[in-house]
Amino acid sequence: MRSSARGGDMKLPIPIPPVIAAITLLAVCIGSATAQRAPGGPGPSEFDAFYTLGPDSLPREGVPKGEIRGPFKLPSKAFPGVEHSYWVYVPAAYDASREVNLMVFNDGATYLKSDGNYRAHNVLDNLIYRADIPVMIGAFIDPGVNVADGRSIRQDEYDTLSDQYSKVIIDELLPALYKDYKISRDPDRHGFAGWSSGAIAAFTVAWERPDQFHKVLTGIGTFVDLKGGYVYPEKVLASEKKPIRIFMIDGRNDNRGTNAQGGAYDPNRDWFLQNVRLMQALTKKGYDVNYSWGMGVHSHNMGGAMLPEMMRWLWRDQPVSLDPLDTAERSFRGRK
Repeated sequence: MRSSARGGDMKLPIPIPPVIAAITLLAVCIGSATAQRAPGGPGPSEFDAFYTLGPDSLPREGVPKGEIRGPFKLPSKAFPGVEHSYWVYVPAAYDASREVNLMVFNDGATYLKSDGNYRAHNVLDNLIYRADIPVMIGAFIDPGVNVADGRSIRQDEYDTLSDQYSKVIIDELLPALYKDYKISRDPDRHGFAGWSSGAIAAFTVAWERPDQFHKVLTGIGTFVDLKGGYVYPEKVLASEKKPIRIFMIDGRNDNRGTNAQGGAYDPNRDWFLQNVRLMQALTKKGYDVNYSWGMGVHSHNMGGAMLPEMMRWLWRDQPVSLDPLDTAERSFRGRK
């Protein structure tokens, strides 16, 4: 396996450790969406061709399907003049008399494409049915757009290191969800996922409001100098440990900071380096961290292939009954 470019003989600020976590995935179906080429990097045909969807990302015979409701419009007070669109996934096993968990996804429409890289509704259907993960509501929220001209504010709200976007989620989205669904208020039962700028946004919400979110998934996270995200490793080390569990993934052929003016290497614009730096800081501080470094470019292919296993790990501590006569514990969930 060839190593990725490291900027010639330039010494990086930190060493890159060997991978300590590996996940084997059964490749049965190639997603139809085209991978995004990393600027200045290799094409997806070389490094993304082997990231394919497994059976848990596809519809399975006999597995009851959850309902996708929406899109709904959410006017924003945190970003005046902006509104967000969101969809709600309601699992077949949902019982309005019992509290359930919550998983929020940034760039929500991307996760729900029936022929896309994630097909998260299939993942939730399959894993909930087999009790691999607890019963949960899924909230899929898109970046805000200016009502006046339809312009997206994705980078402004996702990449900015502040609590502003957390207000969209906690003060605007969650009340709408609580109104319609019996969702637990326990932050241990709230998860957040995002890829690219959506990844740093998910982490920032949990970082700013650990009283609301304890679980995070990030892929090809933009922890770089778009709006200062490269400072997170130092922030983590300088701050009191927070109750956050996180699974991070990235590819060695992600954007590597070699496109600066004059071709000079800029470590603060190296996606892979900054993801590894953040993982190291979180690990050193004692966070519950899992990660996997692949070969992909700045695309969704690796993330889509790994989403089922990432969800299993993130939600592995769901309560279980040890009573051998508990037939509910030993039954599929949502079977009609």
